[in-house]
Amino acid sequence: MSFNFTVSPSFPAERISDWYIFNTWLQRSLSIPIHLELHDGFDAQRAAIEAGQVDLIHANPFDASLLVREKGFRAIARPDGAPDEMVIVTALGHPAQSIHDLQPGTRIACTNDPCVNTIGRILLEPANLSADNTIEQQKETYIQVAKDLLRGQADVGFMPVGAYHGLSSLVRRELRTLVTSDIQVIHHVFLLGRDLHSRTDDFLHALLSMHETDRGQTMLSALGASRWQAVQQEDVEFMIDIISTLTR
Repeated sequence: MSFNFTVSPSFPAERISDWYIFNTWLQRSLSIPIHLELHDGFDAQRAAIEAGQVDLIHANPFDASLLVREKGFRAIARPDGAPDEMVIVTALGHPAQSIHDLQPGTRIACTNDPCVNTIGRILLEPANLSADNTIEQQKETYIQVAKDLLRGQADVGFMPVGAYHGLSSLVRRELRTLVTSDIQVIHHVFLLGRDLHSRTDDFLHALLSMHETDRGQTMLSALGASRWQAVQQEDVEFMIDIISTLTR
């Protein structure tokens, strides 16, 4: 039996090959067949989840809430490092210097990442902006979000901080940060479906020791991490409660 692994589509496109390398390493480390299926967007990924076609996943905080509370997945680890935050950016030449300078009719470039977009909407509230008086322009990638800003086709863009810093220095020099979230407690997490709960200890051992070899360190660095860190159930539940509060 082969198990299906997927990754939240929020990672930069240049890391696609790195996730395939990680999946090969994971299979060999655990001696079990694992098929990596990367989806084009969040809608396609959620369709696969609903169809029972996902057995393990590196999920964003929003999807972690659904997977743990409704699908019986178990969160076991997360990449060590800074929590997931998001940023609202505009083109350097745009007249807005802060969120309060934005007006009704503001054009928002974003992907369909529900976690990033939910937080972005909350950060726009001080300017009295909502879905009713703004124009949302969904793009497939954060590179496309940046391009819309630079071309003057959008006023602001929603991005994860990691995606923003993943842009080339040339592109970042042409952008201005208006506000950055400071939630501090939300992270992407590695989750196992029910059929793999019995292998939790094996997965944890493989992930938590990954940084101890040169090859493991190289793979982690390529994925934007330094090591995996075990997560406690109470921390996961707290994160899920925060996400649930934000999405009400």
